Amino acid sequence: MKQVLLFIVLLFCVRPLSSQSIQDLISNADNFATVTFENQKALDVLLQAEKMEHNNFGVLWRMSRSYVDIGEHLPNKTDADKEKQLEYYQKAFDYADKAVKAKPDSAIGYVRRAIANGRVALFKGVWSAINFVKQVKADCEKALSLDPNNAAAYYIFGRTHAKLCEKSKMIRWPLGLGWANMDESLKYYDKSVALRPTFILYRLDAARAYNEEDNTSKAKELLISISALPKQDEDDDQYRREAKELLEKISK
Repeated sequence: MKQVLLFIVLLFCVRPLSSQSIQDLISNADNFATVTFENQKALDVLLQAEKMEHNNFGVLWRMSRSYVDIGEHLPNKTDADKEKQLEYYQKAFDYADKAVKAKPDSAIGYVRRAIANGRVALFKGVWSAINFVKQVKADCEKALSLDPNNAAAYYIFGRTHAKLCEKSKMIRWPLGLGWANMDESLKYYDKSVALRPTFILYRLDAARAYNEEDNTSKAKELLISISALPKQDEDDDQYRREAKELLEKISK
């Protein structure tokens, strides 16, 4: 009887410690990913957390984020470089897919899967990765049905519409991509900016889309506002330079 009671006490003492340790690791990973922008360190911490609890939703979607963040900044000059980059994007998809299965009622899993699929599609070339593009659309729609105020989902959807509209609807229609149009792209971009007004990338890509649609006054408005925004992404310095260059080009 004493042994049984001792086992019960140990069980309740150990479980909270393990859970707390995972939360500590997640917090550390978030700091590396979003504050100091040390993506490999974020991934290393999350790999530790995964060993403790392999199906933890918070760990899974963050691992997908880390693989994308690292993949985006890998060299891609040689075939070996490109193969490595694609490997990271595919791992990002795998972990996002696990996150969706672990918690199918949470929008972030679908958002991360859409981002990973979008990266694979851009890597392979949108027109040779049509199924990936269609999955991006489905995941964005699902994410927004679960969270109508998800800025990332609106941004991804807006970017997807804009990318597809680089080719005429006549070409896209037989491929099942006739749904894309620039009016929807601008609407989704506007929504992402409204929901997350200080995020530079959303404003920059919205400005690009407005410029392509010859609405230079709106494009200028978005671009001018970028210089005063805080740094929230490791690539924000580059985005500021691109915004400045585009603004100068439009102004001329």
